[in-house]
Amino acid sequence: MAHSQIQVQSQEQTLKQTQTFSQQQLLQAQLVELPVAQLMERVRAEMDDNPALEVSTGDEPTDWKTEESGEELTAEEDFATQHEREERQSALDDALAGIGRDDEELPVYHGGQNSQEEREEMVYGETTSFYDLLKEQMGEIELTPREADIMEYLIGSLDDDGLLRKSTDSICDELAIYHNVDVTHAEIEQVLRKLQDFDPAGIGARSLQECLLLQIHRREDSRLRELMEKVISQYFEEFTKKHWDKIQQALGLSDIQADALMAELRKLNPKPGASLGESVGRSMQQITPDFIVDTQDDGTVTFHLNNGEVPELYVSQSFADTLKEYQNNRDNMSRQMKEALLYTKKKVDAAQGFIEAIRVRRHTLTVTMQAIIQIQHRFFEDGDEASLRPMILKDVAERTGLDLSTISRVSNSKYAQTRWGMFPLRYFFSDSYVTESGEELSTRQIKVALRDIVEGEDKKRPLSDDDIKMELTRQGFPIARRTVAKYREQLGIPIARLRKV
Repeated sequence: MAHSQIQVQSQEQTLKQTQTFSQQQLLQAQLVELPVAQLMERVRAEMDDNPALEVSTGDEPTDWKTEESGEELTAEEDFATQHEREERQSALDDALAGIGRDDEELPVYHGGQNSQEEREEMVYGETTSFYDLLKEQMGEIELTPREADIMEYLIGSLDDDGLLRKSTDSICDELAIYHNVDVTHAEIEQVLRKLQDFDPAGIGARSLQECLLLQIHRREDSRLRELMEKVISQYFEEFTKKHWDKIQQALGLSDIQADALMAELRKLNPKPGASLGESVGRSMQQITPDFIVDTQDDGTVTFHLNNGEVPELYVSQSFADTLKEYQNNRDNMSRQMKEALLYTKKKVDAAQGFIEAIRVRRHTLTVTMQAIIQIQHRFFEDGDEASLRPMILKDVAERTGLDLSTISRVSNSKYAQTRWGMFPLRYFFSDSYVTESGEELSTRQIKVALRDIVEGEDKKRPLSDDDIKMELTRQGFPIARRTVAKYREQLGIPIARLRKV
């Protein structure tokens, strides 16, 4: 009988240890993924929930620090007055929330404009990001916790223009691998339809055609709406190529009717995400950098993490002292004291785990940025996009010793402020292109050359993809015409007919 009891006890302890470890890993992964602004929100929520977590004043010992107030509370008192402690912490959070925050803009490409000027121009002030605006709309609809997780991931996967170019298969895989959430295609489709109801119209579309149709569907029923929908759904190729005469003939419209239809179609927005966060007449997103990178005139590159309003945290001294006292007197405890001990230990363990997760986040972000700077050092020296070397997640993972999934989490949502402007970390990643002769070329260099060719073309006689291919070959980038078309679309550059003025 005694042997059986020992076995049961051993099994329960093993299960608890495994669960605690996985929860800590999950917490670390979640904090690594959060940008600095969202990290501050998470810290506030954690402090509201855990009175054992305190803000450092900078004067405390490095191990168990004394409380700012010097107040000594027993575990029973803390157990009975948790609500009072949370109200006190909430007041501190309100004070922290009053500190101003500087937000800066993400550079965007506009065909024909000086991209270097766009990188250097900064915007400061109280702003709301593209991501935050969509998150606010999440709070206005009913979502289950599972749907909310999927929705957040979909919003984070949107491109800068507001379109979703990831396949459903990719989203399913990423949620399963990186977030341990198994979802079906049907669930993603259901949540995506809700996202597509958000403003501005067209958000969450998976193609330009779907984007325009979503905007048309918001209009009131009318003959004009019916015609607009028919053009985009049945004559989309003619529409993109500006074959208005073919559309007019197919629909049997008079010149006046055709002109009115064309005028309404031109009002549709092909990049709905760009309409969020207008500033100085341009479409921009307002974001806060997670890294501040500094390049000296001699080429030395240094950086530091932007901790924003995130304070230094420590475990309450009164909780720590009470826990030690009760652990040394377990044999002479009343039931109430045992309950207080369990409560205290739970809160202290949670506080220690959260502080450790913050430390792991800082270390992970630091070594990741170090690796990126090492690989892309030339870019940080001259700011020339063509200086970016081919770099994939595996390259950074090998230098840091971190998992691919961890590098993906860091690069998917973080931004770096450099001497040359603000950039998302994913900006520094690019694949290589291998020619038929086996030569390896940087896709980034090819795209830069392609963009320069288009910006320098005669807008009255824009170059076809074949013409661009020939020019790229002449410049030392021998790629196929279909690759030209692919990179042109990725840069958001329309076909030649649509570039004609």
